[in-house]
Amino acid sequence: MKVVDSSGWMEYFADGENADFFKSAIEDPARLIVPTVVIYEVFKKLYQEKGEEHAFMALGWMSEARTVELDTSLAIEAAQQSAELQLPMADAIILVTARRFRASLLTQDKHFKNVAGVLFPGGAG
Repeated sequence: MKVVDSSGWMEYFADGENADFFKSAIEDPARLIVPTVVIYEVFKKLYQEKGEEHAFMALGWMSEARTVELDTSLAIEAAQQSAELQLPMADAIILVTARRFRASLLTQDKHFKNVAGVLFPGGAG
């Protein structure tokens, strides 16, 4: 199982330099987990930058995977990890979701630098 964080989805949709790193995970929805906070971040950014049509197109792609909502236990664990690892709220939720499902977390977000189990393009991190 894999989780692609918001930066990975945006890179994929923009066909950016690291899009291929995220492609295999995104294009295999049967093995993909999407935290609802990722849906929020990606939808908002695309809505602001590209408009409603692009935002809903992305939502369609993301909805093919397993969506994981934020529940109380996930929120508490994310708060603890946020404090311990100095991660922003959304990043902590994404990380804890990946760990709960024993999924690899794919990102290019520097907030995850030196966090165990997180994969970066080119192995950087």
